[in-house]
Amino acid sequence: MQIAVTLLAIVGTVTVVAGLCRRVGVPAPLALVVVGVIGSFLPFIPEPKLSPEVVLVGLLPPLLYAAAVRTSLVDFRANQTAIGTLSVGLVLFTAFGVGLAVWWLLPVPFAVAFALGAVVGPPDAVAATAVARRIGLPRRVVTILEGESLVNDATALVSLRTAIAAFTATATVTVGSVVLDFGIAVVGGVAIGVAVALVMGLVRRQVRQSVLDTSLSFMCPYLAYLPAEKVHSSGVLAVVVAGLLLGHRSPAVQSASSRIGERINWATVQFLLENAVFLMIGLQVRRIVEANATSEISVPRIVLVCVVVLGAVVILRPIWVFALRGLSSLLGSEILARPDVPLTHTAVLSWAGMRGVVTLAASFVLPAETPYREVIVLAAMVVTLGTLLIQAPTLPWLARRLRVRGPDPREDALQEATILQSAVAAGLRTLEDDPDVEPEVLERLQERAEQRTHVVWERLGEGRGPETETPSEQYRRMRMRMLDAERSELLRIRDTGAADHEVLSHVMAQLDVEESMLDRVEERTSALRDEPLLPPERADDECEHLAASHDRFVAPRTPHGCAECLEEGTKWVHLRLCLQCGHVGCCDSSPGRHASRHFSESDHPVIRSFEPGEAWRWCFVDEQVG
Repeated sequence: MQIAVTLLAIVGTVTVVAGLCRRVGVPAPLALVVVGVIGSFLPFIPEPKLSPEVVLVGLLPPLLYAAAVRTSLVDFRANQTAIGTLSVGLVLFTAFGVGLAVWWLLPVPFAVAFALGAVVGPPDAVAATAVARRIGLPRRVVTILEGESLVNDATALVSLRTAIAAFTATATVTVGSVVLDFGIAVVGGVAIGVAVALVMGLVRRQVRQSVLDTSLSFMCPYLAYLPAEKVHSSGVLAVVVAGLLLGHRSPAVQSASSRIGERINWATVQFLLENAVFLMIGLQVRRIVEANATSEISVPRIVLVCVVVLGAVVILRPIWVFALRGLSSLLGSEILARPDVPLTHTAVLSWAGMRGVVTLAASFVLPAETPYREVIVLAAMVVTLGTLLIQAPTLPWLARRLRVRGPDPREDALQEATILQSAVAAGLRTLEDDPDVEPEVLERLQERAEQRTHVVWERLGEGRGPETETPSEQYRRMRMRMLDAERSELLRIRDTGAADHEVLSHVMAQLDVEESMLDRVEERTSALRDEPLLPPERADDECEHLAASHDRFVAPRTPHGCAECLEEGTKWVHLRLCLQCGHVGCCDSSPGRHASRHFSESDHPVIRSFEPGEAWRWCFVDEQVG
């Protein structure tokens, strides 16, 4: 009963605090740590013990898998050099730096001091991604942070295992043995991760029931982690590799319903686990502080050690990151940053070094006979809390001061529209290869395909007040009213008992899927009205028509609106300007579709948005944005 009550209290606290944080704009990890610290000193709140087994086996594999399966394998490969220098080089640099400081401050062997450095070396995957997602950092910065925090735990845990073996004299530690252990950990972890991904991919191809497929996905992190740890390889790497590969191959090995079900279930699991972790970190404070009350080391010396370790962790990261950037510029390589990446991005990356649950759990792994173990555990706790309470809240401020921002949502909408346009065009071309399709069916398919692209294009453009709706917005509003009425009728039929519950549930699920899609589109549309779309940068692979139109200026022939719409008395949604003759026409979501008609009559290939604050162009011939 006590365990059940404790779990209920943790889930309830996490749900309430995280929900309130979303409303007031406060980072949930930060608030949960503070709530946990306060709760640890309240006598009526029991302290759930955070053991290494619970964290490293129970929590770490699913958290790593949930993050890895959502990480782009393509982006990971594109930034693998930067990720490697941070996840391996920076962890070892931090471990040695902290180790030297602790060796100087405490009467311990260097192996023990290095063990503390390995414990506090890796930034936390959960903390980094939680803060990065909330403040909206540039995608490359987020990719590097995610990749670093996914892989660096392996470096830290292998280093810790080596340090423990050195000061406990369980094995002879040499440079060769360290390199061998690290090689076994990396090669074995990657091999097992690839094997699990291949086997699970073959199995999931045969599974079309979303419940069974989601159940298999819950097994994946442990199928990778446990065998790797059994053979003394890196379970962390095995989980990360399996998650990256399975996430990359999911469109080929899973059905659409399976992907939706897995995404929803893993989002729930990740939300509960990652937030519960921060609450649990805070709840450990009282026990760790009380353990240091009986230490042989004086309180001032303990405080000095904790402050020095925290300071070293915070300072060593910028030193490493900026040194690597300087080396990149000196050698003309891309070790950490391409030449076109602003220095401000490097500054933000250097400050995103929050520690988390792995740091605390790794400190508990230290054997009981470790000299001054209670001081080392307290130092790890101070680093965890210190980085969360110092770097996490100041990172958004630093990003704002340096004007480091994530992708413009309106630029994302423009890219989404062009990608969808290309995909829909490919789909329509397949209809041309089927001579048996009925003309009515062909016309209906073409109309529905065009409507999908119109929905995205209509999200762009300004100058329309809230009282004026685009066709898609009007459709969405009326369809939502219809869905409410349809659902009310289903509930009436259900309450009368006139239909089978299984059939009613199936129909209700169809309505729910459609409503969730409409809600998602509305949510993304509302985020695009705040600021204008900036002109995209000149692409290296743009078509000849776009390249020729870069510096072209054409005066609009009818600057007050679409000439044909004004003549016909019809309304337009958005306006487009022909960059060859100055014709102003309406977009394809408008009834007249006069911009496209003008192209078909004149063969003028490039138009530009004629909406306030927008400068993107579109080539009809090559179907490319610029």
